[in-house]
Amino acid sequence: MKFVIALCSALLLSLSMAASADPIVIKFSHVVADSTPKGQAALKFKELAEKKLPGKVVVEVFPNSQLFGDGKEMEALLLGDVQIVAPSLSKFSKYTKKLQVFDLPFLFDDIAAVDRFQNSPKGLELLTAMEGKGIVGLGFLHNGMKQFSANVQLRTPADANGLKFRIQASDVLEEQFKAVGGNPQKIAFAEVYQALQSGVVDGAENPWSNIYTKKFFEVQKYITESDHGVLDYIVATNAKWWNDLPADVRKGLEESMREAIAYGNKVAFTEDDNFRAKVIEAKKAEVIKLTKAEKEQWRKSMKPVWTKFEEEIGKDLIEAAQQANAN
Repeated sequence: MKFVIALCSALLLSLSMAASADPIVIKFSHVVADSTPKGQAALKFKELAEKKLPGKVVVEVFPNSQLFGDGKEMEALLLGDVQIVAPSLSKFSKYTKKLQVFDLPFLFDDIAAVDRFQNSPKGLELLTAMEGKGIVGLGFLHNGMKQFSANVQLRTPADANGLKFRIQASDVLEEQFKAVGGNPQKIAFAEVYQALQSGVVDGAENPWSNIYTKKFFEVQKYITESDHGVLDYIVATNAKWWNDLPADVRKGLEESMREAIAYGNKVAFTEDDNFRAKVIEAKKAEVIKLTKAEKEQWRKSMKPVWTKFEEEIGKDLIEAAQQANAN
């Protein structure tokens, strides 16, 4: 009888401990506003994950570089200080040169072509290309096609000569602006507004969502509608942390992230025109629409960058990306 009572007591204690076990805290850090496609996807992930795994996980979202800036978030991920980040694709060149394909200027015709490539076999392979470096890609997240901005009109490549442009830390983007005589400056995203306002740089490149939500249109006189490149993200996690999760938790997080990314990408597709319209309505920056001939001049001037990075990226990957345009 005593044995039965002891056994029951042990079982009740075990159940009590399991019930009171602390949930897994997941810190999701990013550098843009909640209202951007990435910001909305992060909040949707929190909502879905906590709903699917009640009491098992708590997701804390830190937008606007509140926790780590874009120069530190990858280091924080690998150290385990955060569990999920969503850096722009340019940030991953340190871990695999293949992802530089997304920085090549005028490679993709539009965001639909980017989407087709990312969901192709070649594109999906890139999500696991960094696993040996401790990073797992959970999916691609759209922001949009990039536009040039400056305090002078940028209609032809010659107009960029001698201007200082803010860029992300990317060798490809550095060569992109050098190809038209520009002077690229690597500056953290959180510092871009001040750099433009103070004249540390003359111009930048951003999708409409960033131009509007970060108010870059207030400190740039002209925005050239160039669609010359893509600013997308990989939602990434620490490989060891991810693989050590209980199977049911990992499955729930995978499902939640897949739904959240689909939601964020839908926002990116539908909201791009709205952000553009809001910039125009503000009447603080003039939006320049390039003619077909003007756009071709930019493309011709910057296309040699493809050849320069072909060996690092892989000719097959560049060709696969081009094929996404044909579809």
